[in-house]
Amino acid sequence: MRDILITAIVLGALPFALRHPYIGVYLWTWLSVMNPHRLAWGFAYNAPFAAMAAGATLVGLFLTKDPVRLPRSAPVYVLIAFVLWMCATTALAIFPGESVEGLERVFKIMLMTLVAMAVLHEKKHIQVFVWINTLSLAFYGIKGGLYTIRTAGGGMVWGPGGFIEGNNEVGLAILTTIPFLYYLRLTAENRWVRHGLVVSMLLCVVAVLGTQSRGAFLAIAVMSFVLWLRSPRKILFGTGMVIAGIAALSVMPWSVEEKIRSITEYQTDGSAWGRLNAWETAINVANDRPTGAGFEMYNPFVWQLYAPTADDRRASDPSIVRAAHSIYFQVLGEHGWPGLALFLLLWLFTLRQASRLRSRTRGEPRFTWIFHLAGMSQVSLVGFAVGGAFLSLAYVDFAYNVMVILVVTQRWLLLQPEMQSLPVRAAGAAFGGRAASAMPPPVLPEGAK
Repeated sequence: MRDILITAIVLGALPFALRHPYIGVYLWTWLSVMNPHRLAWGFAYNAPFAAMAAGATLVGLFLTKDPVRLPRSAPVYVLIAFVLWMCATTALAIFPGESVEGLERVFKIMLMTLVAMAVLHEKKHIQVFVWINTLSLAFYGIKGGLYTIRTAGGGMVWGPGGFIEGNNEVGLAILTTIPFLYYLRLTAENRWVRHGLVVSMLLCVVAVLGTQSRGAFLAIAVMSFVLWLRSPRKILFGTGMVIAGIAALSVMPWSVEEKIRSITEYQTDGSAWGRLNAWETAINVANDRPTGAGFEMYNPFVWQLYAPTADDRRASDPSIVRAAHSIYFQVLGEHGWPGLALFLLLWLFTLRQASRLRSRTRGEPRFTWIFHLAGMSQVSLVGFAVGGAFLSLAYVDFAYNVMVILVVTQRWLLLQPEMQSLPVRAAGAAFGGRAASAMPPPVLPEGAK
């Protein structure tokens, strides 16, 4: 039954994607973020639904009468440069043939990210995109939270597959969607919807704890602080967080002290030393090869050349091939120091864009939703930056979708009559300082008012 339902949804949406590519972006987002076909057990499990959605969307770009235009924004330019650099590092990789497969997987995500930026123009496009991303991951948070409560923390929460298959990966994914649940609660008009979103947030927190992920544990601590700073009712929200945290941790079979000890006493932890060995290997690769080793760097031959020398202080054999377990060292080893610089620049520009959106819409009643959306995007990206320091999730879809949300929201805001009435210099200064003030006024899509 699940196979039939998922297949019917995908096939039914494809004709609409040909006419309106933003519908194809919705479909692609649902399939790539949630992986609903992985919840089936029959023919739909391995069906190429995401490829079908991407293909229909790309064809629709040439058939649609809707506006298709990439925003002129710093994150867009850096993203394009990062993709081009990854193509170059793949061609110059130690194993270029094997690295092509990794490039193909990542290129599809980056391409659809750019397509989403080009076709999402209206406020309703942004809102639907936020809902799809949020609920796609919140589903696993709700499911995992209920499972954790039922087992009193005795069972471990796992993901459906893809980028978020492991407990650590799904923990970070659920964690980064909690701020958007909070945003939806702030902007929802229906009282019961708001109550449902609060319950979903609490269950997602429990699910993150149920993953027993040390990286997620660190990220949730940092995110909770930033989320508290962004909350309009700090005392009420802070009290609620403390009570919810104490209630959740009290039923867990492990203690906070155990988790903190496992982080701080890494010298005797084989898993922690394995990560340190992988990070040192990535540094050695980048120092020797400006273009890195390519996507196929997790290879015994590469480790033989660049792994650190074994000694008595290491609790893990450095010759064992391991994943990078860090978005930063993952990019460093695969694409070298220039690749890491582009990666960091990409997220710094994205965070700066969120800050400028908040600054421009602060105290503006009509744009309150943008103020909250930008703030919660910042919280989510902070979680990604902290939790990602211990996970190989440099190309996970959801993080790039947050970038899409911020970029298209900025474009929408600049096209509003209130912004059009401002002098070009003032409008540009609000978003980009001296550089942005020199930009020409935005081009209105055909038919826009």
